[in-house]
Amino acid sequence: MSDLDDVCVLLPTMNEAETVARVVTDFRDAGFENVLVIDGGSTDGTRSTAREVDARVAEQSGRGKGQAVREAVHRHVDASYVLMADADATYDAADADAIIDPLLAGDADHVVGDRFADMRPGAMTHLNRVGNRLINLAFRAIHREDYGDILSGYRAFTRESFERLHLTADGFGIETEMAVECVKNRLSVAVVPITYRERPGGSATNLHPVRDGGVIFLELYRKAKTNNPLFYFGSAGAASTAAGAGMAAFVLYRYLAFGVSHEVVAVGAVGAVILGIQLLVFGVLADMIHSLHREQIERYERAIDGGAGGRPSESGRRDAVEDRGSGGRDAESARQEEA
Repeated sequence: MSDLDDVCVLLPTMNEAETVARVVTDFRDAGFENVLVIDGGSTDGTRSTAREVDARVAEQSGRGKGQAVREAVHRHVDASYVLMADADATYDAADADAIIDPLLAGDADHVVGDRFADMRPGAMTHLNRVGNRLINLAFRAIHREDYGDILSGYRAFTRESFERLHLTADGFGIETEMAVECVKNRLSVAVVPITYRERPGGSATNLHPVRDGGVIFLELYRKAKTNNPLFYFGSAGAASTAAGAGMAAFVLYRYLAFGVSHEVVAVGAVGAVILGIQLLVFGVLADMIHSLHREQIERYERAIDGGAGGRPSESGRRDAVEDRGSGGRDAESARQEEA
């Protein structure tokens, strides 16, 4: 059995009849026999077209790309490795080997294909390009990691690492959420350059740049609560403090220039400043607790690992906890006997 036999190519689809057959065929020609199409209720014959080229087809029970990916991996994928791509023919199946190799070699738990490494003319509108850059900059600033292109739909991961991610996004925010969860769970992530092509004529995108971009930004900020609490609370505190200072400046100007007092606005300014300072302080404290928690986890894992250099498994952690607990009980009983 070849290594590729343990890889499942996952293609979430929604009205991709124009391109799905071509995409499935390209991956089969590249040596990937296990191709799963998870469809979100297409009305253009996507499922029948995929079956005609011998793809395995499943219809998702809900809606949205995120829900499709979760359901596919949990219910329909038995392979150890998953190669996820879009079915719109914008990705090149020839890049699949480069994406899957770090997983097969054990060098990474998750691999992201960087579309900006070789983006063909017309592949992305100017608005989408700017939005992608801003989102990646925000991700690096908030979560302190650089995954190149977190919105890329061409990626691969081990099924075991996917099970460790807490994913809730139903739509296009799934890629962002996966990137954030990789940081949170300290998974090893590799970035591989890929080719990104223009959508073939006749196929329509399901992406809404402004709406989906807003959802992605909100997801980044929401996830900062557990990954970077100083940014999460500090940014809100800074905004509240700035608003309070602006209101106070307005009250002071009106009083000095015209002798008009604005008591209600003044009270609001004081409240906003106090709230902002409290949030800033809370952010600093939460960041300290978060840093200490991570240090303790790292120290604990090193102790379990015993200097072997590998990451302990969940079963290893449980065994260590049990051993530590039994050791504590034995020591306590020994002290009682001596007494």
